[in-house]
Amino acid sequence: MVIALCLFAPFVAMLWVSSYAKVEPLFAGIPFFYWYQMLWVLISTALTMIAYKLWQRDQRARKGGDAR
Repeated sequence: MVIALCLFAPFVAMLWVSSYAKVEPLFAGIPFFYWYQMLWVLISTALTMIAYKLWQRDQRARKGGDAR
């Protein structure tokens, strides 16, 4: 369930365009619309990495070993 949430959250955030379709607040002169999307690139990377590590841990637990 946590793995699915980690992978699903970025889709929801990006598909809900009305929540970030604005200019203010600016960050270093960059409109909110752009820096919000770039921030989600980093967040998505972190969430995908977490989901992958959780999936690996689950697979090791199913096999009954701690092989790396």
